Amino acid sequence: MAWIFLIIAGVLEIFWAMSLRYTDGFTNLSWGIVTILSGLASFYFLAQAIRTIPIGTGYAVWTGIGAAGTAVIGMILFAESSAPSRLACIVLIVAGIIGLKLTST
Repeated sequence: MAWIFLIIAGVLEIFWAMSLRYTDGFTNLSWGIVTILSGLASFYFLAQAIRTIPIGTGYAVWTGIGAAGTAVIGMILFAESSAPSRLACIVLIVAGIIGLKLTST
């Protein structure tokens, strides 16, 4: 169950990061509230996950899911660069996440 919580936390990490763009510097109140609530929910699920998963693994996986996911969503929604070198770096992040999952105790 801890890994499911960690995945939920990571997806929420992507969501709050993407919603942050729509806050317009927190001048858009509704998107600001969405950003804050999804950020808090992400922290909550991370906290539940690290009750079982080692903190180093949990934090690295959480930020990895957030970083890779946000980069991919940015490419899709905001036409950000999808240069091969950028895609290769995202693949490395995903490989690191998988490696941490496979080697965690």
